[in-house]
Amino acid sequence: MTSNDSFPLDTYLPHMRDVGKCEQALHELNLMWRMIESSAKMNCPQEARAILPTMAATRAGFAELEQDLVLGLVRQKADNACTELATKAQYVIDIVVRNLYERTADVGFLATDRELCSFVAGSSVAGSSLDADAMRARLCAYRSKYTVYDEIMLLDTAGKVLLRIDPDAAQPAGIDPLIAQTLASDGHVDTFRFSALQPGKRAALIYSRRMHDPYSGAVIGVLCLCFAFEEEMERIFRTHGDGTQRANLLLLDANNRVIASADPLWIPLGALVPVNPDASSTPMMYAGRQYLVRTHACTGYQGYPGPAGWQGQTMMPLDVAFGNQQEALLAGLDPEFADGWLSHAESFCPPLFDIMQAAETIRRVVWNGQVMTAGQHGVQNQQQDKLKAVLDEISDTGARSNELFALSIRSLFDAVLASGARDVECVSSLLVDLLERNLYERANDCRWWVLAPELRSLLASAGGAVDIDADAAARIARILERISSLYTVYSCIVVYDRAGVIVASSAQDQVAPGASIDAEALQHVLALHTEQDYWASPFEASALYQGQPTYVYHAAIRSPDDGAVIGGIGIVFDAGPEFSAMLRGALGQRAGVHAFFVDRTGMIIASLDPAHPIGTLLDAGAGAGRFESGGNGAQILTHDGQYAIMAAAVGRGYREFNADGVSAIVIDTFGQVCEPGLRASTELLEQQDAQHEEGPEAGIEFATFFIGIDLFALKASHVAQALPASKVARISVGASFDRIGVLALPGAATGVRAGTEAGADAGFIWVFDLGFLLSGQMTDIDAGSQVVVVQHGARAIGLLVSELHGVAKFDPARIIDTPLAFSASGMLVPQLIKANQGRLLLQVVDIDYLFGMLSEPQAEATLAEPDCEAA
Repeated sequence: MTSNDSFPLDTYLPHMRDVGKCEQALHELNLMWRMIESSAKMNCPQEARAILPTMAATRAGFAELEQDLVLGLVRQKADNACTELATKAQYVIDIVVRNLYERTADVGFLATDRELCSFVAGSSVAGSSLDADAMRARLCAYRSKYTVYDEIMLLDTAGKVLLRIDPDAAQPAGIDPLIAQTLASDGHVDTFRFSALQPGKRAALIYSRRMHDPYSGAVIGVLCLCFAFEEEMERIFRTHGDGTQRANLLLLDANNRVIASADPLWIPLGALVPVNPDASSTPMMYAGRQYLVRTHACTGYQGYPGPAGWQGQTMMPLDVAFGNQQEALLAGLDPEFADGWLSHAESFCPPLFDIMQAAETIRRVVWNGQVMTAGQHGVQNQQQDKLKAVLDEISDTGARSNELFALSIRSLFDAVLASGARDVECVSSLLVDLLERNLYERANDCRWWVLAPELRSLLASAGGAVDIDADAAARIARILERISSLYTVYSCIVVYDRAGVIVASSAQDQVAPGASIDAEALQHVLALHTEQDYWASPFEASALYQGQPTYVYHAAIRSPDDGAVIGGIGIVFDAGPEFSAMLRGALGQRAGVHAFFVDRTGMIIASLDPAHPIGTLLDAGAGAGRFESGGNGAQILTHDGQYAIMAAAVGRGYREFNADGVSAIVIDTFGQVCEPGLRASTELLEQQDAQHEEGPEAGIEFATFFIGIDLFALKASHVAQALPASKVARISVGASFDRIGVLALPGAATGVRAGTEAGADAGFIWVFDLGFLLSGQMTDIDAGSQVVVVQHGARAIGLLVSELHGVAKFDPARIIDTPLAFSASGMLVPQLIKANQGRLLLQVVDIDYLFGMLSEPQAEATLAEPDCEAA
């Protein structure tokens, strides 16, 4: 969790039935381990002394697990849920603020429209010949391009409505205070409340700006752009809402009151709700019900802070937050693939790592118990019977413990995968929505600006020729510079004549007059039929963008006399920083997550990953091809040698605009892919379990273990115990490729086998990498790695292995010589065991040959007297 408060475990736990069952099972197993330890101490203390320290550690571990593991599980599941809620809350406010930023630019541009200003100025002059119907048509033409507005009004300084799009709309219910506020302001004013200008609405969102006489500069009136707020919020909630209907998305004002609700029957408009801007882990009460709450305030966009105090919020009732059945993604994974992914659990899910460590501990306890009973089957005395009963209980309880851990590992891993999949799906959907909303505005801008009468008349003054006079060109340049100052998402804006020659530019240092647009663009512009038409270039390198790839939006400028095309406007989207800002904003603080925009071929058009630059193909981009327009989904794969979850979202279009096949790809990475065979899989253990063979009592017992995915065996009579490889101390003196360090043995365990004399103090032994001795390749050490302590006479060493397996007895007839075993001096693996009716071969390590290889005086130390000087 992200907050520092005391985590309310007792509040969450009753709502997580699966964790509650796990807690109960842990408690019962803890009691069983306590009973087994007590029974061993009372009934056979001498026989069981070699395993008592490990049992004590297991019992202590279970005591900690009852609290720490359950707390970790609850925290992880709560954190997953709250992370999803926080993401949704952030997206609600971010989308709103980005949308409203465009409105601030629109009102700034339209309030300086020369024809509109002349109409407002002339309305106060008796006998004015300006045509109100023509001006209304002009406003309707604007709204037909910027469909986010439901009303546009022109008012005089007294607040009288001079013109509006809908002449039949309800008349204002008085003089709204925003009139005086706007007249006194040099910038735009945004108002959200009940407004006398739109009396039919509970609350109106209006962007207003004062207008000036185009000749005298005097303040003459006010322009009001009325944003279709309710329609837009419904669109946002429909696109980004909770498909499970367990959470409600809200938009709040500065007083924490609901101004928009995805489900107003659940949480109504005007309701005062609790907020959680600090991401506290404590659920909050609303209307007699506990909720998980996440609140996100405005962070601003392009310098625009958004309406003061507005916040995005998500609320989910605690009683339904954890009842959904997540998709069992783990069931579809190759076992070896899943096992390799789990090897990184410590970094991406500590509670999952804790469960895996506990499972390894239990497996080691059972394995050590099996080793202790080896060779005891023919012994008939009371003490050995008692020991056998204890060890049988260890085996049974260990099996129950392993089953519990296996279920817990699977459940939590599934939860982590499902949460990760939902998160990247959410990010990809947001990204493609942001892109389409942004490009929708670009398509609007180019179509509206070509209707500016001043641009049309100035370009028409040259008769469509290239010899436009310098004064007209300078005036056009000033218009473009003013537009560019309002709409900061453009690198450059150019006006060109019918021949494609640029006559004016908003950034002459980048694109100078006299240059030409490319022939394809000109051909498309000359062929545009109506004022509603535009043409957007493919995402490709453009001379208008200093040779870098971008989109350029074009619209035709028409003669004010006959409507013939006399040139055009090209608006150059500043793709580099704008797309990067979208990607960064959507990803937030997520580590190890990469996001891309790709076209329908999988070519990258935006990236924050230097390994996958713009213009290259993204292999994962092909995943978007399986979705229809508006579709999205996630899949598990590998990306750049990392385990990953990839989500793709294909654009569905925003209003009347569609981004033509652009998709967002989000990839969350979890760790380096393990090469096959680097560690043993739990599934592999189940398939290759070396069963007890039917045979005589004279059968030979072997302790088995993995090195990579290969099973090896040692005669159980030579094996003392197993200890975790994490306890190996690396040392430099005497170290070599095969000798990796020393291991301290527990004081009570220095007797090699039950029934032998134990030393008073702990001993140290050398630890050798058995994998290196066998193949010359060093064994990777991970959380499952173990050290098998083996004895040869009075000497003992440790052998590093990948994972423990079991102890089994085999008929001598099942043991065969290794093929081509012809070395006179012997072999490290001279024999094979045909286990499981011959379906599985175990490689038998020759203990005599092994100690012969390591027979130098400094190669090993005795248990009773560790040879530290030799080390």
